Amino acid sequence: MKARGFAALKPSGTFQLFDFQRRSVGPNDVLIEIDYAGICHSDIHQIRQEWGPARFPMVPGHEIVGHVIEIGEKVRKFNKGDRAGVGVYINSCMKCTPCLSGMSQYCDEGMIETYNSIDRDGSFTYGGYSNNYVIDEMFAVKIPENLDFKAVAPLLCAGITLYSPLKHWKIGKDSKVAVLGLGGLGHMGVKIAAALGAEVTVFSHSEDKRSDALSMGARHFFNYGEVKNKKRNFDLILNTVSANLDLTDLIHSLKVEGSLVSIGIPPEPYQIHPGLLIGGRKSVSGSMIGSVEELQEMLNFCSNNMIVSEIELIEPNYIDQAYARTIASDVRYRFVIDIKSWREEWSESAL
Repeated sequence: MKARGFAALKPSGTFQLFDFQRRSVGPNDVLIEIDYAGICHSDIHQIRQEWGPARFPMVPGHEIVGHVIEIGEKVRKFNKGDRAGVGVYINSCMKCTPCLSGMSQYCDEGMIETYNSIDRDGSFTYGGYSNNYVIDEMFAVKIPENLDFKAVAPLLCAGITLYSPLKHWKIGKDSKVAVLGLGGLGHMGVKIAAALGAEVTVFSHSEDKRSDALSMGARHFFNYGEVKNKKRNFDLILNTVSANLDLTDLIHSLKVEGSLVSIGIPPEPYQIHPGLLIGGRKSVSGSMIGSVEELQEMLNFCSNNMIVSEIELIEPNYIDQAYARTIASDVRYRFVIDIKSWREEWSESAL
């Protein structure tokens, strides 16, 4: 099946139009016509090969929403015209212990990523900066009708990345949660934790984000340097930044049996003295997205609480500038590419 998208042809290269092939729609597949695709910072990491060697040409994008325009003969989950989404991964072995226990994102054989990956049939995966996507219905999700479609896109990664640890650590109305960093990830953590009933504190280096944090549901906003004054204060800290940090003060600010969860990936390993943890049965953990089932649960939760991402909508010809601004933290809070308008214009020009 023919597809067209925007690709980097080499590491850190500028984006240009790229024609490629997707597989034909199989019995269990749905064909999604893409309307919007979010820009995730991990797209930039992969383009720049900061997480290891990558495959080029690369069409990034794993925050994808659109409409189903074709279904396979065995599909039962979707009908033509349904709003559908694709997140960070599109396949797994479905036979290992994590897969069978509802955690296919941690597949023992490795999840198959939405782009820059080799699918189980040997084909190369291209992402959502494109006009369509073919996916097994098992790995696609339904997008609630009451949510702003374009602002839903970042939920497919940023939303689930924050929802999953908040649910795993059973955050609720008696919980005190701190979010470190108010960016594309952090702002989703604030909204979701507040909707779960938690008392939310934001630590940030950007004083100009105070009003944003409070409007999103945070009760407190402090400069990061004030962490040292919050000893034994938090049940859970969500570290969404990717900078090298001294975790000492953060760990001191955890309550007994509290957890510091790393979501951002720093360029260098953290240095942690075990004595910081022993004194309060504290833990330093990590979390990565969620299963497809949890992704759907998160979308339903956001539907019930009217939660979407704060976005800036851009045209595809602005992707390079959007990457530069994302690196400079110059976006509030996620860029979303308007694939629909480009797709319609391209289709008309092709006639």
